[in-house]
Amino acid sequence: MRLGTCFLLAILTVALLTPSSAPTAQTETVDRIVAVVNEDIITQYDVEQVLRPMIQNLRGQGLSAERERQAIARMRGDVLNNLIDGKITEQEVKRYKIAVTDEEVEAYIRQFKERRSLTDESLKAMLAQEGVTPEEYRKEIRLQLQRTRLVNREVRSKVVITQEDIKKYYEKNKQKYGGSTQYYLWNLFVKLPPGSGPSERTAARELLARASAELASGRAFEELARAHSRGEQGIEGADLGWFRIDELNPQLRQAVQNLKAGQSSATVESDFGYQIVYLQRIEQTAAKPLPQVEAEIQDILYRETVDNRFASWIAELRKRSHIKVVEP
Repeated sequence: MRLGTCFLLAILTVALLTPSSAPTAQTETVDRIVAVVNEDIITQYDVEQVLRPMIQNLRGQGLSAERERQAIARMRGDVLNNLIDGKITEQEVKRYKIAVTDEEVEAYIRQFKERRSLTDESLKAMLAQEGVTPEEYRKEIRLQLQRTRLVNREVRSKVVITQEDIKKYYEKNKQKYGGSTQYYLWNLFVKLPPGSGPSERTAARELLARASAELASGRAFEELARAHSRGEQGIEGADLGWFRIDELNPQLRQAVQNLKAGQSSATVESDFGYQIVYLQRIEQTAAKPLPQVEAEIQDILYRETVDNRFASWIAELRKRSHIKVVEP
């Protein structure tokens, strides 16, 4: 399912993808072949161009050197696999002679600019920042539109969701669509970076202890949360909204289920640091009858089925293809 999800996201949204042209003078990557897909090749440069922004984002997460190395290795493998799938689908586009006109490409780019509120100049600047020329960008858009048509023909057109499928899903997910108890939550929290030591943890708990003292003195939780909504003084506040108890992580679930409306919890340790949760009110929601959620269920089943069938389709294409990954 991973392959289907990743690819469908790629073809249904516009990304500034790296062209498959030769490397420019700006890169220090030594180019070499890393995979052969039938008559086409994938180079190390192709992989590094896609991987570079992902690595930049990863390095802002404060991981240890070893965890970062492992994460980059996994991402590199995923990128190569997706590039292989891209080559296979590109070859299928050629085999079926799927055409896209210049007018369709321009219309797609025009819609993209409208959605992002971009001018011609700002789009060119964005492309230049990515090292992509307007001609390369149009070529990539054309290929993405061709791939979309290919997937529509080979996968989506063959997906049928029946009324029986919808009914089975509804019966299986009665907890989701039946009446449920909803909890309206606020919180005050202190974020901690990965690997924080005892001193940082102690300081975080002290910040929340001072907040608890203000609450005990009669200050409204909502007022205190709004006062800290900008994260000033190391503590942040947020209006979280409605949740079912099963939607919360185990730590919050335990804290919330013991509260009454108008009460706040003790300090709770969570994945990102520490927090205090406030239960503003509790409501019992009515069950949703099948006709009310039929369209929603149909959309869920359709997307799941497309992903599954896409994965099977790609797997079959891989079996019929000559793929050789060149070890470093």
